[in-house]
Amino acid sequence: MNKAEIYAQVAKEIAAVNEGETSVIARYATACCLLNEAFPTFYWTGFYLVDPLKPTELVVGPYQGTLGCLRIPFGKGVCGTVAATGKTAVVDNVHAFPGHIACDSKTNSEIVVPVFDGESVLAAVLDIDSTELSTFDAVDQAALEAICKTLLL
Repeated sequence: MNKAEIYAQVAKEIAAVNEGETSVIARYATACCLLNEAFPTFYWTGFYLVDPLKPTELVVGPYQGTLGCLRIPFGKGVCGTVAATGKTAVVDNVHAFPGHIACDSKTNSEIVVPVFDGESVLAAVLDIDSTELSTFDAVDQAALEAICKTLLL
C-alpha cells in the first residue's frame, strides 16, 4: 500500500475504535497508537493540549514515543507556532526551523496539525516527529488534517 492508502485504512480504524467514545483523551490516545503503529518512520506521535488554566500554553497529552516536552508556549517552536497561527506546519529539517525546541535530539523532521473544537477554537495540536529528514509532505498534511477533524465531538 502507498502512504495515502495506509492513511485511508488508519482513518477507518480510528473512526471504528472511536465510534461512540465520549472522552476526547481516549479519542486522541487511539489516534496516536494507530498512527504510530501504521508508519515505521513516525518516531514520536502525540497531542499537545491547550491548557485551560494557561490558555497560551500547550501541555503534553496522549502520545507514543520517547519523553516529550511537558509544556510549550504559543509562538515557540513548531508546536507553539502552529498553536499561534492555527495552520499546519510541515518541517523538512527541524534544525533549520527558527526557535525549534529540541524535546528529543533524534528528531529531524516534523509535522504539526492544529485540532479545533466544534466552535473553531484550538483544542490541541497533533505533533508527529521522524528521525529522517523530509519525511512529511502534502499527502501527510491532507490525511492528518482530515483525521484531526474527526477527533473532537
